[in-house]
Amino acid sequence: MSAPAIILFAHGARDPLWAQPFERLATLVAARWPGSPVQLAYLELMSPNLSDCVTALFAEGHRHILVSPIFMARGAHLRRDLPALLDALRAQHPGLSLEATEAVGEVEALQEAMADWIVQRAGG
Repeated sequence: MSAPAIILFAHGARDPLWAQPFERLATLVAARWPGSPVQLAYLELMSPNLSDCVTALFAEGHRHILVSPIFMARGAHLRRDLPALLDALRAQHPGLSLEATEAVGEVEALQEAMADWIVQRAGG
């Protein structure tokens, strides 16, 4: 099986500057994941949305897509909205393997790195 395409899934905001760290993250992931596409999609307020990204990747022949929510925690959007979006996309694109990771903010190694950074900034 070929490597999955990756979609980083962020909330979205009215302020375009808000997206800059997510765009940088997408660039970093793409550099570490050569040979497969890495895209950034938004739940609301910004484009492209998740459906647009999945539909484009599917049209390009990608049949395995990993969605990584770039959220701090598993709130209602990840508990309710994302599963509904994924189910609708699977129904729309038969033969598509569409998986989601946990929210990046819930990954212990990332929490540890953030804690280290905060303590470092405090002079520790």
